[in-house]
Amino acid sequence: MNTRAIFFPFDLFGSAGTRAGVELLADAFQEFLADNKRERIATRARALANKLRFEEYTFETLADYQDWRGQARGRVRQILKQNEFLLWVTGNHLGAIPIYDELDASALVVQLDAHLDIYNLSDCTPELSHGNFLLHAELPLPRIVNLGHRELLLRPEYIKKYYDASFSAAEVVSDEDTVLGKLGALCGDAERVLIDLDCDVFDPAFFPAVAEGRPFGLSPAFLLKVLNVVDKDKLIGLVISEFDPARDQRDRCLETLMWLIEYLLLWKYDG
Repeated sequence: MNTRAIFFPFDLFGSAGTRAGVELLADAFQEFLADNKRERIATRARALANKLRFEEYTFETLADYQDWRGQARGRVRQILKQNEFLLWVTGNHLGAIPIYDELDASALVVQLDAHLDIYNLSDCTPELSHGNFLLHAELPLPRIVNLGHRELLLRPEYIKKYYDASFSAAEVVSDEDTVLGKLGALCGDAERVLIDLDCDVFDPAFFPAVAEGRPFGLSPAFLLKVLNVVDKDKLIGLVISEFDPARDQRDRCLETLMWLIEYLLLWKYDG
């Protein structure tokens, strides 16, 4: 299985600074590829040789935004049909909607996000935005489980319309083993699993580089525990969004994401 790494700097309708985050991660990823290619000593990175394919979109003009969703859906559809592993790095979380559009109920999306993207409150726009994109996604939705949200207002019965399960950050902290056990059962029932990481799931103390950081979040290390309950043969992709480098501190958030990407690829290809 090859990996298709696509950097998609879409940032309309929320979190405009996240475009720069995609561009920075694209540069870091290409440096990672170049470093591995130059290395002459045998390392675990040999397992990735000839497996990674890099693509980068640009949104420089208005014309580049014409049918952005349709074009992205077509590319995602090709990748899923070819059974390639998808690494999709986008600006704001709305840039993940083409993937939700293309997945069906055989897939489980493990969504790590401080927000439940189904907001319909009176001060929220009904138009497509990064805060309500699940309300505008192609139906039927894939199965979705959220980890780490800090939602206090939306009613449980409304949340259940869109999420198979949701575990707040408070629930994760209070009873992590139970949450991971339930997540493992959900992943076990799924044919395919995709991890959708919105960086604002992290507590700002660990990861300040987001536009809308929320307190009482998760630690980056929690993602390693999530991977431990996912069958790597079922894992079809990782989506990363909402990285705003203008708020980073000495590149520690950039390094966190690049370490995670390298760790996941080596876990996928080299056990």
